[in-house]
Amino acid sequence: MPLDPQIEALLAQMAEQGAKAPESMTVAENRAMIDDLAGLAGPPAELARVEDTSAPGPDGEIPVRVYVPPGDGPLPVLVYYHGGGWVIGNLDSHDALCRALAARAGCLVAAVDYRLAPEHRFPAAVDDAYAALTWAAEKIGDHGGDPARLAVGGDSAGGNLAAVVAQLAKKQGGPPIAFQLLVYPATDRFDDSPSMRENALGPLLSRAWIEWFLGCYLNSPDDGLDPRVSPGRAEDLSGLPPALVITAEFDPLRDQGAAYVGKLREAGVDAQLLPVDGMIHGFFQMAGVLDKARETLDKAGDALRSALA
Repeated sequence: MPLDPQIEALLAQMAEQGAKAPESMTVAENRAMIDDLAGLAGPPAELARVEDTSAPGPDGEIPVRVYVPPGDGPLPVLVYYHGGGWVIGNLDSHDALCRALAARAGCLVAAVDYRLAPEHRFPAAVDDAYAALTWAAEKIGDHGGDPARLAVGGDSAGGNLAAVVAQLAKKQGGPPIAFQLLVYPATDRFDDSPSMRENALGPLLSRAWIEWFLGCYLNSPDDGLDPRVSPGRAEDLSGLPPALVITAEFDPLRDQGAAYVGKLREAGVDAQLLPVDGMIHGFFQMAGVLDKARETLDKAGDALRSALA
């Protein structure tokens, strides 16, 4: 399929603004850019309450924002990790998205502000992500959540972290997880699939930008072999929670997301693939301007509601 007309219009508007290639920008400039893009998510959904709290982490407190939709508790819980290549993004950049998921799924969303690279390289983000999951299993009841109905989710690098913590929880006998929502997740650092080559220049996410992120995040090339960086390279995927993996047609990460679904299924895991035609990496956060983003949010909300019923 061709690029969706709404995506074409958005990309044309961005091109008119003359933005530099992200991989040529500083970390600070990249962080400012993702904050600027947050407005594409549309107006924030009205919820019963939003609370800022924190979870104990390996290097101090981890900020967590809890989104509570209307409804009688205790509510099912989604622990959510924002995208941004482990380098950019924060609670505010993904605020509207987390509100939308809470409202659509009828679940409490706990968004995790894990440590970012290059100030904190791998495995800092993983350690924080797992610590926040453990905190949620122990303490989310204080906020109206039901730790017995616990899901993990995230987009891009956040989808990577969600997949990784699901593997770690199984391996370490950690909190039982009922579901994984993985939105265009990074699952294989060494991916050289057709989608990686076809979309090497973007749109939006390019191969050069991916390498920029990884250069900030990893300590050495060998880190890419670690399943905490490349969860698709884990030897044993059996026993993992059911998953919904969402991919975008014009995304370098499209094929590695689909490949992860295939590997999960081979291991006996109930994994569903939702490919979205005409879309690019990052579209899930653009519900304010993209019809397909709103439709995909609805489907993600339905999947969460069903899995956590």
